[in-house]
Amino acid sequence: MKIKLVLIILMMLFGTLTASAQERVRSDIVKTSAGNLELTFIGHGSLMMTIGGRIIHFDPYSRMADYTKLPQADLIFLTHDHPDHLDQVALQIVRTADTVVILPPVCADRVPGGTVVNNGAALMVFGIKVEVIPAYNIVHKRDNGQEFHPKGVGNGYVLTFGDKRISVAGDTENIPEMKALQDIYCAFLPMNLPYTMTPEMVADAAKAFKPKLLYPYHYGDTDPTRLTALLKDTPDIEVRIRPMQ
Repeated sequence: MKIKLVLIILMMLFGTLTASAQERVRSDIVKTSAGNLELTFIGHGSLMMTIGGRIIHFDPYSRMADYTKLPQADLIFLTHDHPDHLDQVALQIVRTADTVVILPPVCADRVPGGTVVNNGAALMVFGIKVEVIPAYNIVHKRDNGQEFHPKGVGNGYVLTFGDKRISVAGDTENIPEMKALQDIYCAFLPMNLPYTMTPEMVADAAKAFKPKLLYPYHYGDTDPTRLTALLKDTPDIEVRIRPMQ
């Protein structure tokens, strides 16, 4: 009897936690000349975008959501090979035989059939222009002196939807290549210490390339309101805080 009671309590607790995780997921709409782009904030480095019936997943991570309750992907972007960005469990759920998976060379051996792209590449997928940008550390390093994300390994991506350019930076710092971006309408910049950027680094990058909308994402325990304070005198950049821990 006691065992049954414990099982019932555990099932109720699991259900509550799952519901709570799903409740965190929310979406914004960006109007583009190609139609409405729906941005869904799953958590951590995981995003989903929907436009014209196409479903796009970025770094799907099964600890952030029940992917069986989310639509399967037409297109998946992987930024690098760390397990919170290359999650085989989530990939198996959202990937179909027809899904196009864009990934850096470091992921190729674990994701057969993917489209491998290097920093600096450009391609068209489903009518979407994709530009591959670097993602790496300059300042933040491991105890042995190795950067958490070495140059040339990870990818960030800029996607063009009609008249809007959307940047998803991956795990990176405020590198020169990012600061040189132009005509970015919406940017997702990571703020997960010590692995990526401080709020000050994100503010520095944003002031350089001036996105209209700025979403800090993958921010862990970093207080995202610090970024809002740093950019309070930059009215041309709207900072939007969403649950992306």
